[in-house]
Amino acid sequence: MSAPAKGQTTWIKSERQLERERRRRRAAVRSGSVAAASTILCVALVVAVVVRSPGWPRVSETFFDWGEFTGAFPDVLRGFWLNVRIFLVAEVVILLLGLLVALARGLRTPLLFPLRALAVAYTDVFRGIPTILLVYLVGFGLPALRLQGVPESPAVLGGFALVLSYGAYVAEVFRAGIDSIHPSQRAAARSLGLTTAQSLRYVVLPQAVRRVVPPLLNDFASLQKDTALVAVLGPLEALRQAQIHSADTFNYTPYLAAAVLFVVLTVPMARFTDHLAARAERRRAPGGGQ
Repeated sequence: MSAPAKGQTTWIKSERQLERERRRRRAAVRSGSVAAASTILCVALVVAVVVRSPGWPRVSETFFDWGEFTGAFPDVLRGFWLNVRIFLVAEVVILLLGLLVALARGLRTPLLFPLRALAVAYTDVFRGIPTILLVYLVGFGLPALRLQGVPESPAVLGGFALVLSYGAYVAEVFRAGIDSIHPSQRAAARSLGLTTAQSLRYVVLPQAVRRVVPPLLNDFASLQKDTALVAVLGPLEALRQAQIHSADTFNYTPYLAAAVLFVVLTVPMARFTDHLAARAERRRAPGGGQ
């Protein structure tokens, strides 16, 4: 090893520190091995119980038919692309709507009280209506009004219902994030000459948004699954395609194909959410990085 440059300090680990690190590595390997073995044992036990159950042959034929799976998968995959498009468009609109409603609920000017009351009414009403019921009300109710400019596409109407439902939940998430910022932050911003709007934009909102990213991702994981609810309106998305194939063959394996696609998209989002939550927890811990 080359000699350290002048002015630099070389840190050499002591034998005690090296021994502690070796013990930690051995403990980590031991813990990982025990966790892996216990997981394999539990999975094997569950599989054994299921496979040995009296009804397994019938369940295997009805839900795990490989021929039915491969036959239905292309159509289900094409339908799933519609679910993804609904999700991507609805997600952007929900973020904007939720943020605007959260800001409206924070208004304290008496002149703007009607706007604040409307925001409160919106969150109370649309959080109280089950999402599937809202899909029915919007999907069949709006076209029945025969209003000029109302879209007739079931996918658009279903997406609009999801926006109304999830916008109320996301608005509350944003409001909780804004309220979690200590009032001293606003006071410090005002003391620097920022207006109320500037304090909100440059000081409060950036911190609030960073805090609410994990719960927002949880809501969007639920949104991705709930795009299947638009199937009740008739568009050929993943669930509807699975229903069509199942009705033709009286086999439920196409539903498994749809479930696999939703899981493939949702699980990575869930793990990313866990990662962000863990990172935020480390930052809040004493001595955590910024």
